Amino acid sequence: MSVVAEVRDLRVEIGGRTVVDGVCVRARAGRVTALVGPSGSGKTTTGLALLGEYPAGARVGGHVLTAGSAVGYVPQHPAAVLNPARRAGALLRDVAALGGGSRREVRARVEEALLLARIPDPGAVLRRFPHQLSGGQQQRVVLAQALLRGARVIVADEPTTGQDAVTKRGIVTELAAVAARGVAVVLLSHDLDVVRELADEVVVLGGGRVVDRGPAAEVLGSRLRVPPPAVRAARTRGPVRLEARELTAAHRTGRGAAPALHGIGLEVAAGECLALIGRSGSGKTTLGRCLAGLHTGYDGRILWRGAPLPRSVRSRSRTELAAVQYVFQDPKAAFDEYRPVRDQVARTAVRLRGAAPGPAREEALRMLAELGLTEEQAARRPGGLSGGELQRAALARALLARPDVLVCDEITSGLDPVTRGVVLDVLTARRDRGELGLLLITHDLAAAAALADRIAVLDGGRVVEEGPAHRLLDAPRHAFTRALTGR
Repeated sequence: MSVVAEVRDLRVEIGGRTVVDGVCVRARAGRVTALVGPSGSGKTTTGLALLGEYPAGARVGGHVLTAGSAVGYVPQHPAAVLNPARRAGALLRDVAALGGGSRREVRARVEEALLLARIPDPGAVLRRFPHQLSGGQQQRVVLAQALLRGARVIVADEPTTGQDAVTKRGIVTELAAVAARGVAVVLLSHDLDVVRELADEVVVLGGGRVVDRGPAAEVLGSRLRVPPPAVRAARTRGPVRLEARELTAAHRTGRGAAPALHGIGLEVAAGECLALIGRSGSGKTTLGRCLAGLHTGYDGRILWRGAPLPRSVRSRSRTELAAVQYVFQDPKAAFDEYRPVRDQVARTAVRLRGAAPGPAREEALRMLAELGLTEEQAARRPGGLSGGELQRAALARALLARPDVLVCDEITSGLDPVTRGVVLDVLTARRDRGELGLLLITHDLAAAAALADRIAVLDGGRVVEEGPAHRLLDAPRHAFTRALTGR
């Protein structure tokens, strides 16, 4: 197969720190080349080099050759490349119109891209603004954009991150089909099962260098497969900390309100983890945002320790804000890009708990270290951390509030197996001490099995099944749950 893009001896330094050192990667027409490695190993920096994009202030050496090929990019955090002021339909039509033609031809190209990106209920998605879409929907809109540009190379950075099992299979099928049409796909992923299924060649990065490469079957042997943790046994519940009663929510669109949740009822007790699973767009993130006061377009009641919580985060007291903390699916959007991460984490203890700045900073560094981030990493601005590192910093910031309930939206997305294990261990320790109630919004069934006491399944904004984690994962009763779990 012909080489359509190539990175030769790439070296990238930022502030005297080498993040990529002598990396070589070839993208071949009709083939999938996967870059794997832990968070911070240089995968995204290498992938972005194919687009001619580098971190601010970077010193770059080596060569990037694209032979005039258009390169499309599906980022790890799709919201970062979507215009928040324009509806998804307008964004896609703008891209399609670059190819010329009549309105009918533009509309036909958009419809084809939506079909290829496997976006369910495209009419509803097109009418929404990016912030009204789930992370999975945002991911697929960006994929549709890349397809509309007619790229000969697509760099897919964690494309299955935040996707349910059904949608993940669809993304795998689509990327395979893209490669079958002669497009070179460069896949950056922590999901070894997806890499095994898709990749022709695997390049393993560690510390910014290539440590192994070769055919996928040879590089990713069975020894690298991470078995799912054993399902936890049911435990005695503590007192209920957070409760939703008859919660019905909607998103405002150009044609009125689009229903998102229908009569949801759930409880999270002290020292308990409730996992919320379901297809992308099923309402999981909307529910979490309602609980945290970030989405106010709902009817029903949200109670903390039996008392009503104000609808908006702006109306909640410091105590109420600290009590229910939210870790965003896209951590980059939740940080000020100009301030050191350490200071932003410490500010939570100062603002919500009244801690003095010095002790707050020391506590922030201890929490970040517990999650595997060094003091040097903590001193960087957000742009100097990988997506996985920034996700851990976002978790540290939320934990510093000492919340009653932590809402985690795809907290393990984009994490390598080792880092994922560190995050789950930290959450498990706090949950087991009875310090923390968890609402785990996730597509990671292994994480749900490891951490959850109970699981609720959402489909179309409704809870279709709920029960103990061990029962629901081993013997799901609802057809949709069986499809999600592969039972």
